[in-house]
Amino acid sequence: MSNIAKAILEGGPQDLPERIVPITPPGDELKIPFKSGYEHFKITARQVETESGLLTVYEWCDRTKVAE
Repeated sequence: MSNIAKAILEGGPQDLPERIVPITPPGDELKIPFKSGYEHFKITARQVETESGLLTVYEWCDRTKVAE
């Protein structure tokens, strides 16, 4: 098993390609690039067992667009 910290993403776009993502460094919010913007996920107190081990759940909270 890898020592890289990972999180599991909940909510947001259904076509988001990855639901288990590396987090560097771990923090209160993740900003995931997706299509023409970023999906924002906030940390929760929940953890779930996955094929990658016990991971903290980050819940979708916002989307921002990249300026063109």
